[in-house]
Amino acid sequence: MSAYRHAVERIDSSDLACGVVLHSAPGYPAFPVRLATEIFQRALARLPGDGPVTLWDPCCGSGYLLTVLGLLHRRSLRQVIASDVDPAPLELAAKNLALLSPAGLTARELERREQSERFGKPSYLEAAQAARRLRERLTAEGGALPCAIRTADVFDPRALSAVLAGSAPDVVLTDLPYGERTHWEGQVPGQPVAGLLRSLASALPAHAVIAVTDRSRKIPVAPVKALERLKIGTRSAVLVRAADVLEAGP
Repeated sequence: MSAYRHAVERIDSSDLACGVVLHSAPGYPAFPVRLATEIFQRALARLPGDGPVTLWDPCCGSGYLLTVLGLLHRRSLRQVIASDVDPAPLELAAKNLALLSPAGLTARELERREQSERFGKPSYLEAAQAARRLRERLTAEGGALPCAIRTADVFDPRALSAVLAGSAPDVVLTDLPYGERTHWEGQVPGQPVAGLLRSLASALPAHAVIAVTDRSRKIPVAPVKALERLKIGTRSAVLVRAADVLEAGP
């Protein structure tokens, strides 16, 4: 029996591969596209309404996860917010999130076409065509998606409240640092996952769903009640509600 309930069909996601249209750099891992869609849609199903949502990744790194979800699920999104304690990857995140507009994808297409002519590489022309396809899809699904990019320590509730600045994310989806190419930084508590959930929940509306993923067998969230868990390949995911995190206490 498949672990997928929403992303049940395999689709060709080669246009979204790192380094094709989306920008990449050494040390910033990508995220499985189909799994991102599955977790996002599970989170949507746990929300009380069915309108567009605000999505936040508080450990955004290169912004790959947010950009992919923005390109694939524009109709379901009102805004995306990217934040990270390290300002260095936010430069890369800004370049990726700029692709969540037809103008940004047009600029990327032209860049890849120019590279194809300059270097004589067919792969750059294929990348330009991928940018065109993504632009056509984004335009058809609603056009440019509003984005915000800020620096903040995920363990600092005050900083997170400042990051949101009046926004009220409905869904948080983030891939936890797992010590291979990405690491925790900032005011890291003894139990990082528990500290992360408490800090996030303090800045979120009660209905918000927090989805975290990790390369582990099971992500510990007790005493918080998990809405659901998912494990596919090397990654595990757990979904919790902000209200349940606050109710569980410190």
